[in-house]
Amino acid sequence: IGAAADPLDKSELKFVYELAEDFQVFPTFGVVIPSAALAAVAQVPGLNFNPMALLHGEQFMELKKPLPPNATLTSTPRISAFYDKGSGGLLILDVSTKDQSGQEILFNQFSLFIRGLGGFGGEKGPAPISNEPPKGVAPDVVHREKTLDNQALLYRLSGDLNPLHADPEMAKTGNFPKPILHGLCSFGYASRAVVKHFADNDGKRFKNIRARFVSPVYPGETLVTEMWRVSPTKIVFRVRVAERGVYAVSNACIELHPDPKAAAAVTAAPAAQTAVAAEKTGFNAEKVFEQLSAA
Repeated sequence: IGAAADPLDKSELKFVYELAEDFQVFPTFGVVIPSAALAAVAQVPGLNFNPMALLHGEQFMELKKPLPPNATLTSTPRISAFYDKGSGGLLILDVSTKDQSGQEILFNQFSLFIRGLGGFGGEKGPAPISNEPPKGVAPDVVHREKTLDNQALLYRLSGDLNPLHADPEMAKTGNFPKPILHGLCSFGYASRAVVKHFADNDGKRFKNIRARFVSPVYPGETLVTEMWRVSPTKIVFRVRVAERGVYAVSNACIELHPDPKAAAAVTAAPAAQTAVAAEKTGFNAEKVFEQLSAA
């Protein structure tokens, strides 16, 4: 997902180098962990479709605790809904991932649009959650980053092996002129931008993310992530493809855990203010107790 692209910039080295100080798993790796469960959708009895007709529509992921660098994890998928969207069906797949002790580490919800499986008269589903940027307000931060021409092939090494992102012939069956970048790779690029600018590159502050994939990205294109801080811990963002002027990711937000440094500063402030007030009034608690003890 482009981490540490500059070999002289050490700020992201901890996400790619096991001997770096504070080595940690970048939080959006949590969407790759249940990829085998995602692939199993094509094997659900009665759900017959061309895998190239499946589009990843939306993604929600919440970390219950930071991803450990070493663990044995088990993911359990469950189809929670299947909605009729006319031209296709929208399958909602919930996946809970637990560690060897049975504690839930993360939760994923995949929204998968399958072309050609709609029109069966089913429920259309609820209105989507809105995470649109504030109207008429310029982004607080804009982050621009070019992907590599072989970015999709690099991203496949994480375990997402869909041939749509590697094989030109398979891409054509999906009506794409060439292999496209994984939506979750663009998702990772944007998440890095948010963590960099709003969490001091500390992945441990990452709580959850929700995003909608609206247009494909081709490897080599430039991703422009526009970000708005709408609360102390919530960042709304969208991702634009610079070369074509289209948005690839929209209706997206990341929630962060509060900054512990800021919390410590707030806690320390009242104590300091009390000390100053005591000095101004001439009141000194230690001297009072000393006098009482002497008495």
